[in-house]
Amino acid sequence: MTENVGERKGTISVQTGDIFPIIKKWLYSEHDIFLRELVSNSTDAITKRATLGRTENVEIPEGEIKVYVNKEAKTVTIEDNGLGMTEEEIEKYIAQLAFSGAEEFVNKMKDAGETADIIGKFGLGFYSAFMVADKVEVESLSWREGSKPAKWICEGDVDYTFTESNKEKVGTSITMHINEESSEFLGVFKVLDILRKYCDFMPYKIEVIDTKIRKNDKGEEEGPKSYQVNETEPLWRKDPSELKDQDYLDFYKKLYPMDSEPLFWLHLKVDHPFTLEGILYFPKINPKMPFNEKNIRLYSKQVFVSDNVKNIIPEFLSLLKGTIDSTDIPLNVSRSSLQGDPNIKKISNYVVKKVAESLKKLFNNDREKFESIWSDSGLFVKYGCVSDTKFDELMRERIIFKNSDQKYVTLPEFFESIPEQYKEKLGEKALYFEKDKADHAIINQLKDSGIMALEMDDHIDPHFMQHAEMHAIKDKKVQFASVDSEIANLLETENTTDEDMKVQELFKKVLIGKTEKKEGEDAAPDSMDIEIQKIKGATTPAYYKVDEQMKRFQKMAESMGQGGAQAFPLKKTLVINPTNPLIQNALKLHEQGSREDLVERIVHYVGDLASISSEGLKNEDKEQFVKRSQDLIQDLTSQLQ
Repeated sequence: MTENVGERKGTISVQTGDIFPIIKKWLYSEHDIFLRELVSNSTDAITKRATLGRTENVEIPEGEIKVYVNKEAKTVTIEDNGLGMTEEEIEKYIAQLAFSGAEEFVNKMKDAGETADIIGKFGLGFYSAFMVADKVEVESLSWREGSKPAKWICEGDVDYTFTESNKEKVGTSITMHINEESSEFLGVFKVLDILRKYCDFMPYKIEVIDTKIRKNDKGEEEGPKSYQVNETEPLWRKDPSELKDQDYLDFYKKLYPMDSEPLFWLHLKVDHPFTLEGILYFPKINPKMPFNEKNIRLYSKQVFVSDNVKNIIPEFLSLLKGTIDSTDIPLNVSRSSLQGDPNIKKISNYVVKKVAESLKKLFNNDREKFESIWSDSGLFVKYGCVSDTKFDELMRERIIFKNSDQKYVTLPEFFESIPEQYKEKLGEKALYFEKDKADHAIINQLKDSGIMALEMDDHIDPHFMQHAEMHAIKDKKVQFASVDSEIANLLETENTTDEDMKVQELFKKVLIGKTEKKEGEDAAPDSMDIEIQKIKGATTPAYYKVDEQMKRFQKMAESMGQGGAQAFPLKKTLVINPTNPLIQNALKLHEQGSREDLVERIVHYVGDLASISSEGLKNEDKEQFVKRSQDLIQDLTSQLQ
């Protein structure tokens, strides 16, 4: 291709001066981050001094960071006794801003590699001070013998000044002259709140000092007030073998003062192939409290980074609470959002594995406690099995359900409990009933025969059942079946008679309206079938039977917000027990032909009973239903007399 006449090539460049408006407006999402960044830099400086001191056999004082708030002078000063800097080092590490253009920035990112320290990367942490300050002064004295103190002043542009300093103590102090828009940071308790949020567990003592001079009740002047910010050794840094249960409970109460005691906890400690420490708690779920996804706090070297750990903790574990501390989680330059990295997947897999192993250990060693916490933990454990293959492999056989006796059993235990005479009939089928929506007469009839069905909810269980049917449990395939669809197959039945068929015709006439189609007419658009079933020992007058797969499909659609019963109506079968006295009395009155209105009321009442047993009854309908029942019984009794 021929180059056009007059065409000129160039390279896009970034001027250092452009960085100030970026820092002031967009580098950090929240301006209070400047305190975290500057205190983190102080922490690094103290750590480096301690490391060099050990290397060179020099005694180093205990590290400390002091934050002075001077409302009258409109300044906030952060002072440390770390490594300190010479004038040349200030110019190199601060004034040169660590990069001068886009190409160098990218190269530094590449050179940093996976082991680079995220704290203070590229020197931008220091420049967060200009988000809240019109003017910043840095005074520093290097720890090297013979060093002279230096003072650097900058007013938020590319020009700066070095002046003489009389600083005598090794370390660095950064004084920010707070601008009008950021005057809130001149409040002592505002500064305290921010530091306790971000620096609550930093490894060196942090104090906030209110410089204001006050007078006491006697009129005497009192000096500055000091407030301790942090504890320097958080629980997750300690050896688990040296800790007691009360230590973990106290730490949880510190993190979540409004919560009740956690169910149990997991102490994480690993240093290969990545570093990770932390404590994860299994909280007691309060259904009245809104769900909060920001329960786990992420730290890097004890510095709070984020409470958004979606990329690290799988969604099904988001109910857990606690802390995770790792230097191997890469963060962007502002430390406020996660970036993709292979270590994240490794850490996520490790956390999932440790949670599963902890639950497995509890199941094997303390089944009673495992069962006692199931009402709180069962939801996310089932969700974990559905959504995570590794978690599923460890926990699938340890999922428990309440049975008809309200005792917890696993699926293998359910199959073991089936009486020998019913095992062939049931085969791979696991009998279940829906909590609060089941005909207890049927459940009790099966129970009397020694068959204990499993109780299911209508939230996570439809998903779990679908999942379990696709995976073997101890090499056994599982197929879930509701009690109403299997009772006639399991229990002994009697042949129907002509009299029984009259009952069927009566119910069809009243509930459906047409018993058969006339010639040349389409069949009635029935949403319900009616059949007769004489199960020996049955007491219930009727129950509804629904196709298992269609019912499951409707539940899944409902859980995904696709309308459920309204969008996917089910065709139901009303199964009538003709031996029930109420049914027999209805047929007797019908054959007499004297009170068809009462007959219809009985038929509808039987249908209502079946609906209630399969769908439940709303509280507001209970009073009306009881009243209708009483009126019907009274009317029927007087008629039969």
